[in-house]
Amino acid sequence: MTDIVITPGSVLKGANAKLGGGTAGATILAGQVLYADGSASQVLKLADANASAATANVVGIALQSVASGQPLTYVYEDDDFTPGGTLSLSAAADDGVYVLSATAGGIAPVGDLASGHYPVILGVAKSTLKINLKIVRGPAALTA
Repeated sequence: MTDIVITPGSVLKGANAKLGGGTAGATILAGQVLYADGSASQVLKLADANASAATANVVGIALQSVASGQPLTYVYEDDDFTPGGTLSLSAAADDGVYVLSATAGGIAPVGDLASGHYPVILGVAKSTLKINLKIVRGPAALTA
């Protein structure tokens, strides 16, 4: 399986979205998954499922593209979120559930989780374009 391909200009929040904000600690594109770096004045950086527990502590998904040092708004809960990529809804057991990717900032299908990844569920697809975004973090890295 592979990460969903995000088109930053197609990322849209729904009417009931819950938002947060901060300062970008890197160049960030709309649709990328974020964590708050506590060691750097709580700046927002790209989350990663297999780098460390800190980088897997997801706070939300970027709503706009910005350069490092710029203000950034993110969505952390949304029952009608458009992530900007095509989602799968096939009959396969793990299709439709999306997690933090092992590629920094990426969104992957749950079947991509592997040993050493910190599991973070981002949400469940409602259609091929919409997801019910509700971040759920696992307690520890997966083991074999």
